[in-house]
Amino acid sequence: MLNNLKLEGWEVVFGSCQLREPLTGVNITSPVRLIHGTVGKAALLSVQYSSTSSDKPVVKWQLKRDKPVTVVQSIGTEVIGTLRPDYRDRIRLFENGSLLLSDLQLADEGTYEVEISITDDTFTGEKTINLTVDVPISRPQVLVASTTVLELSEAFTLNCSHENGTKPSYTWLKDGKPLLNDSRMLLSPDQKVLTITRVLMEDDDLYSCVVENPISQGRSPPVKITVYRRSSLYIILSTGGIFLLVTLVTVCACWKPSKKSGKKRKLEKQNSMEYMDQSDDRLKPEGELPAAHSPIPSSLRAVGCWEKADLGDKEASSAGPLPPPTARRLQSWERSTRGRTPGMTNPLVEVVAGPRLATGKQRA
Repeated sequence: MLNNLKLEGWEVVFGSCQLREPLTGVNITSPVRLIHGTVGKAALLSVQYSSTSSDKPVVKWQLKRDKPVTVVQSIGTEVIGTLRPDYRDRIRLFENGSLLLSDLQLADEGTYEVEISITDDTFTGEKTINLTVDVPISRPQVLVASTTVLELSEAFTLNCSHENGTKPSYTWLKDGKPLLNDSRMLLSPDQKVLTITRVLMEDDDLYSCVVENPISQGRSPPVKITVYRRSSLYIILSTGGIFLLVTLVTVCACWKPSKKSGKKRKLEKQNSMEYMDQSDDRLKPEGELPAAHSPIPSSLRAVGCWEKADLGDKEASSAGPLPPPTARRLQSWERSTRGRTPGMTNPLVEVVAGPRLATGKQRA
């Protein structure tokens, strides 16, 4: 018995000159096999099918997992059954079998398979489309501890940082050009961190990083890394120290006390002396107060010692700080009575002690 031979839709039966009609089925095509979606936006899983039948197709979309998840099943564009809660209000079917998935979530990423069958057709058409879902990359920036580094120092590290973005890939640029491979330049496993060891003068340049994922790309502003020679650093430090020293010496040499401050202190001292004189005058009995306040006691004026008292005051002031007014008067009287009669009494003592003696006699 001879086997049958199938050729381009025809079935040839050997041994009996018989040809059957060609086999019919659904043919599905898709313009793309990979679609990149963005979180929160929509993605169209586009397909086209062809069939010799005019009946409505039965369409079934599944998300391939360890256990396939049925996304939607329909006859034509009419959904059969109840949609899963996570797909409700996010699904739309078109007559050609295409599926529009709205408000994409990261969990929607995966491989989708569509099956289209028609009752009169012998074969069911199948097609798969891969969908990726990502968050756009925010603008990155290069983080560095210090933008200045000393030549031949151990190392400096650049970190390419960004807030948002999934599946990022990193590229480092030096002066706007991709960084060449160098044994001194070390990259982290994800290439996010660049470390340059044994810094040389040639490393003085602009550095930036580029971050990209399937749906977006971001480039950081350039960061200038300045490399100093060791000799240059010493010159800068020594020059700064000398300038600071000269400034301090100049300020100290040019500083003078304020004249206004000196006058103010002198006025305060004079007011204090006048206040002390007034306090001493209050100790005298009524009737013995001088008509006008004077630094020369009235008792000295009575004995004609004006000039000597004045002279004594000048000598005392030149010798040092002025003593209290009462003490000055006693000193002036003693100088004025030198060489006079021993029994002569101090008028100041009489003035002060007189009322006290009188009071004592009355009490007695």
